[in-house]
Amino acid sequence: MDRTLAADLARLPQLLDATRRAAGDALASLDARPVVPPAGKPAADGEPESLPERGDGTEAALAAFRERWEPRLSASAGPRYLGFVTGGATPAALAGDWLTAAHDQNSNSALDGAGQDLERETVGWLRALFHLSPDHSGTFVSGATMSNTTGLAIAREWLGERLGVSPAEDGAAALGPVRVLSGAPHSSIAKALAVLGLGRGSLVKVPTLPGREAVDPGALDRALADTPGPAVVVANAGTVNTVDFDDLQAVAALKRRHDFWLHTDAAFGAFAALSPDHAHLTAGLDASDSLCVDLHKWLNVPYDSAVQFTRRRDLQARVFQNSAAYLGPLADHPDLVHLTPENSHRLRALAAWFTLRAYGREGHREIVERDIACARALGELLSADPAFTLLAPVRLNVVCFTLAADPTPARLTALREAAAAEVFVTPTVHEGTAALRAAFSNWRTTQADVHRAAQALRTAAREIA
Repeated sequence: MDRTLAADLARLPQLLDATRRAAGDALASLDARPVVPPAGKPAADGEPESLPERGDGTEAALAAFRERWEPRLSASAGPRYLGFVTGGATPAALAGDWLTAAHDQNSNSALDGAGQDLERETVGWLRALFHLSPDHSGTFVSGATMSNTTGLAIAREWLGERLGVSPAEDGAAALGPVRVLSGAPHSSIAKALAVLGLGRGSLVKVPTLPGREAVDPGALDRALADTPGPAVVVANAGTVNTVDFDDLQAVAALKRRHDFWLHTDAAFGAFAALSPDHAHLTAGLDASDSLCVDLHKWLNVPYDSAVQFTRRRDLQARVFQNSAAYLGPLADHPDLVHLTPENSHRLRALAAWFTLRAYGREGHREIVERDIACARALGELLSADPAFTLLAPVRLNVVCFTLAADPTPARLTALREAAAAEVFVTPTVHEGTAALRAAFSNWRTTQADVHRAAQALRTAAREIA
């Protein structure tokens, strides 16, 4: 064994203690650190280091990381990082993630230990959390993009079933032209269609309700009537800019007249089901043929973690089955290796298992409702300031706003950068207007953080005026 590696093995408990102290220091400093540090060079000395010929061990690597890189990382685990709908990691989720690395499981095969059984139990808990029926089976994937891609891959195979072909065997070209209908699809939908060989051009935007991002059910009805053969509909349970929800029950009811696969992108909107005051928004979610939920958003587990559900596990296995004998059986209850694009993945379910086991439905309901209240408070503070204009009502956990005067992309960039030490928001365009969005999903965020963020935005607006 390499001498340095052997020395580290002999001192492993001490090294883990040092790492724990470093992690504790980083988390303890979240409130004081810049939310996003100023942009800089690739390394503190201006040049990237060369790969060392002979390493000097974990302790030296930890010291180098803390000196050269840690000060330039964003405080994305903290309460005022309001970009990208990013959660943090609850204490239990952090513990689960550390143990995930320590046990280093590939939880895809029955030939190994109980990792995939733990994942299935966790999926069952998530199914109950979102009020889905046992007809939905689920698997963990890396994020919303992969969840949407997996769901649409199953939809692609369903189209083939309707047409008497199998795209998994014969290729996507066997389907002929395909139409995927949606009102305000997330950008990952077009990306998934490109990956799956269906093409970005197959995505058809259906008119939305006036002043909304929710699809017009009447317009969708007409678009389906004009679609030759079976189709795919992508419904939205929480749009990016305004957290608008399609009427999922009305969309599902169109199946009585039209033949289509219903995929619902509920990346973070599914969590509305936890709040009694907002659960009505997710009514009809269970009617989805496939469903995307992103867990490293509002469940507050570390990246990368999402879940996909479907009613047609048989079609899912037809797409993703792997014939290598060493990977485990397909059978009537397929190993997880046969259900996603990955032949291997870390036991990413463990962090979700930990936080659900530690805090239960009530603990996570409190996070969701507190974040919603924080979003509304920020919306009220900004709408009361003449420097800002809200572009949509605060329906759930996102505030979409812009400058009242001259809201150009350049001025909004200047505003974001001027406020970045205190609050991080991301740029967008809503109905042709350049805008910013603040997304609340972190378990640490409180009303005090809202006021601190609002003050930073107000100060930045005055600076660029």
